[in-house]
Amino acid sequence: MQRPQWRVAAGAVSGGLLISVLAVLGGPAAAQAAVPAADDSLIMVLDSSGSMAGPDGSGGTRIESARKAVNTVVDTLPDGHRTGLRVYGAGKPHGCDDTQLAEPVVPLDRDAMKRAVAAVQPKGDTPTALALTRAAGDLPKDGRRTILLISDGESNCGAPKPCEVAAQLAGDGIGLRIDTIGFQVKGAAREELECVARAGHGAYYDAPDAAALARQLVRASQLSADAYRFDGTRITGGATAAWAAAIGPGQYLDTIGPGETRWYAAGLDATATADLAVTAVPQPGVKVGYGDGIELKAASAGQYAFTCDTGSAHFGQDEGAMIVTAAVSRVPTAKGDGSCDKAGQYLLSVHRTSAPGSDQGRWPIEIRYGSEAPLKAGTTPAAAETEYGDKPAPLAGAPKDITGGTGFNDAAALTKGVWRDKLLPAQTRFYKVRLGWGQQLSYAAEFANEPVLDDASAASVWSYVETGTYGPGRQPVRDASGGDDHRSYTGKPLSVGLGTVPVTWTNRWVVGGSAAAVHSAGDYYIAVSLGPKAARLARNAAVGVVLRVNVTGDELAGPQYQAPALAKGQAKDDAAASDKGGDSAAGRDSGGSDGGGFMTGFMTGKDMIAAAAGGAVALAAVGGVALVRRTKKGGA
Repeated sequence: MQRPQWRVAAGAVSGGLLISVLAVLGGPAAAQAAVPAADDSLIMVLDSSGSMAGPDGSGGTRIESARKAVNTVVDTLPDGHRTGLRVYGAGKPHGCDDTQLAEPVVPLDRDAMKRAVAAVQPKGDTPTALALTRAAGDLPKDGRRTILLISDGESNCGAPKPCEVAAQLAGDGIGLRIDTIGFQVKGAAREELECVARAGHGAYYDAPDAAALARQLVRASQLSADAYRFDGTRITGGATAAWAAAIGPGQYLDTIGPGETRWYAAGLDATATADLAVTAVPQPGVKVGYGDGIELKAASAGQYAFTCDTGSAHFGQDEGAMIVTAAVSRVPTAKGDGSCDKAGQYLLSVHRTSAPGSDQGRWPIEIRYGSEAPLKAGTTPAAAETEYGDKPAPLAGAPKDITGGTGFNDAAALTKGVWRDKLLPAQTRFYKVRLGWGQQLSYAAEFANEPVLDDASAASVWSYVETGTYGPGRQPVRDASGGDDHRSYTGKPLSVGLGTVPVTWTNRWVVGGSAAAVHSAGDYYIAVSLGPKAARLARNAAVGVVLRVNVTGDELAGPQYQAPALAKGQAKDDAAASDKGGDSAAGRDSGGSDGGGFMTGFMTGKDMIAAAAGGAVALAAVGGVALVRRTKKGGA
């Protein structure tokens, strides 16, 4: 597996193309209604054919093991999660029409689910295709829906084939996902279940014994229940630049297919900074290639268009799909005379790369557009901070339990301290840490010695762990501390982590290095990921992780030169610094462009003197100010 690489081209400014919007321009009208948070739903489809009465290898029967596994899932699902149970082969000794809804898909009723599965008695045939069809009809029409098929054998009811039915039901992969668990299967039976999962834009889990069945069932159901929580207004990006969909500051939801490019348009003034971030959320763990991902470009519109910034996020591995985020920005130059500084219409394009053998389902994408006003005229910003500084001592103490968020919108808020969480294979957990002006972040995500399966050790199975950091505008932040953000994982203890430079307004003009994205006070996001192949490695359903989060440096009263430190306990309100927008994790890279309109190299005092009225950055008393300061103090 290749580690995802960061790319920062000369001329790219972190915070890259920050776009401020005065007007919403271009493209066909988009839907304006905010999308409510739709409840996701899950239906388990349990094979209850005659073979499930056979021994499970541990002294019981397969159906007994299945009942226990379902009960374990019921106990671990979140309260109120819409959950149902359908069985097939339990009604009569023979018949390819034998499937019943044992428990409807309603907000979770644990006692009712346990009674329903306890009543299942294996008897008959294996009408898998019919059961899948009926299960899709059992699910609500709204939200993300998951069918979780548990079977110990191949369908024996002829046409249509389960794999064909799965492909028809799952369609483009947006609304419905089909996962399968093979309980003590091999040969044609396993191939059929793998095919159903592949056609259903889902994942196949192998369960060679009763313990594995419970473990895999918990993993699959929890991934469904803990899916990324989207927030935004539905919009349809244009197929060409001429039909770009209009956007303003805020969050938007769209979808993108393999090889497709979506276009969006924004009207910008000449002074504000803005970040455009795109988060792609494929079905977790589905087949992908190393180069699969999203590629962004921000450019001016018109006959003589200039590329302002580019960014991309690729998986960099072929274990399976994960959440990825890329961003582009426009930071107006200090003089205001760059090619991408002019007021007018600008375009964002989002392109999806996909290998021929990768899952071809459409991906939901969340577009976050944040705008940041310039400093008040006459304000002298503090010098840029470009180095990490001295490494702080590791934090000690007993960890506090925390459950990370599914994404940026519900990221768990952390403060300085030691925290403990769990990760499922193919899962990314999100956290946020507030940084004020002059402060910096460092953290380590530590994975302890994890029990592994015997056959995994013998076969040298391995996966990976990874972490990433994002700024308030969801810009990927490059590590400044020399840490490891991606490591191969075999269950042995290891740590990944990152560190930032201090938050400084002037960092936005720094080219290259790790400073440019660290230019705004606010919430910084931590994402920690566990690779999909860990499902073939770890003995426990989830893998424990301890996060040691450190925030160092005194918080300053503002971004200005020689700003005083805030009094202890005093908080600074960052809301006025930027308009509210939205807030991979595994495998991502942030790109640069040809730098059209951007200054190259560090700014000088003379360069930063504001030339225009209306709020461009002004640098007074240039004489005594070092504009780029290489930090030597204690870092974070």
